[in-house]
Amino acid sequence: MKITVPYGKQDTLTATLDEAVPVRILEANDVTLPDQDRVIADAIARPIHSTPFEAFIKDAGKVLVIVNDATRPTPTAKVLDVIFDPLSQTDYHFIIATGVHRGPTKDEFIQIFGDYYAKIKDRIIVHDAAKEQDMVFLGDSSNGTPMYVNKAGVEADKIIIISSVEPHYFAGYTGGRKSFLPGIAGYQTIEKNHKLALLPEAKALALAGNPVHEDMMDAIKTVKQDIFSIMMVLDKHHQVYAACAGHIHDSFHAAIDRANEVFAAPMGEKADIVVSVVKFPQDIDLYQAQKGIDNAKLALKKDGILILVAKCRCGIGGKAFADLLGSCDTPEAALKKIEKGYVLGYHKAAKMAEIGIWAQMWAVTDVPPDQITPLFITPFSDLQTALDQALDQKGQKATVLFLMDGGLTVPMMH
Repeated sequence: MKITVPYGKQDTLTATLDEAVPVRILEANDVTLPDQDRVIADAIARPIHSTPFEAFIKDAGKVLVIVNDATRPTPTAKVLDVIFDPLSQTDYHFIIATGVHRGPTKDEFIQIFGDYYAKIKDRIIVHDAAKEQDMVFLGDSSNGTPMYVNKAGVEADKIIIISSVEPHYFAGYTGGRKSFLPGIAGYQTIEKNHKLALLPEAKALALAGNPVHEDMMDAIKTVKQDIFSIMMVLDKHHQVYAACAGHIHDSFHAAIDRANEVFAAPMGEKADIVVSVVKFPQDIDLYQAQKGIDNAKLALKKDGILILVAKCRCGIGGKAFADLLGSCDTPEAALKKIEKGYVLGYHKAAKMAEIGIWAQMWAVTDVPPDQITPLFITPFSDLQTALDQALDQKGQKATVLFLMDGGLTVPMMH
């Protein structure tokens, strides 16, 4: 049996397995796509619990449009096709909701904005969470998180959010409130919020009782301006499946229902070997691709082998989590060190260390072996070799599951 998986933006990797090996492929659910442009336009024309967009933006004064960075496949330019004409009549700016990610490269600006970039590049703010002079304090959350937000979000008269909703391994879902925290929040705000990811209630598809989500909802309560939210749900090929617009919370929750139709993937038994494929653009670095490790663990048996396939074209990504793991001899030691003092990024280290206690983590990436090995990940230069060695170790009757969009797809036991 020959299996081909995506690798990077355009490349693929292939592996051949004996027909006797029990292989399953798990991917996001197939859905019937509507006319993508029309579904976005219809959502904006008929917003949920909100004034129509044209009325919202009329006489708006300063307008801030919060958009995702290049680590998400959100089709921002498609939304601009619908709203740019009325938006351009206002005093508008865009802000890239980087959280603590780096700012976009020139190619990534074009990835986000498409042909609009040339028209609007002088009106784009790149959020930098570490720039304290750009932050405004809005009070503390009920969890004790100090709420610092980019002053652009405070000075605007009205705010538009363009985002997409998909499962997130500790916030429950992306989208909605996440555009503010971590999107345009200050470093110490994000650090305190993400420390809550260490708690077991912080997991994919969970909102009720999820302390990370609750903290993000508190952040939104400090925002006084009117917000018009445009949430999209993409299918497994990153095409627009659904769009929900209007009130920030109501559009978010409506989009969640549609996101579950795509990304909550039912499966039978767990597998001995899980190959988790993280697609472009989430394969930007290991810090982002780690989502594919966390989702894949849900499909993996104890003492199994998890093989991450992600190009990681920009390397490791997060220095803090890599330094923490690299400074410890065992996953258990890493978890003990995290208990002694949290630094932003340690939530990634903790999630990986927790898996490392009960399973093996292997990876096929472009990250040099000497950089990835200290992270309790065994590197391989090609998928075939990794699979051959995994089957040699687990036996030819071992079950193999390919999770074809591991960064977004959440395996669900029947």
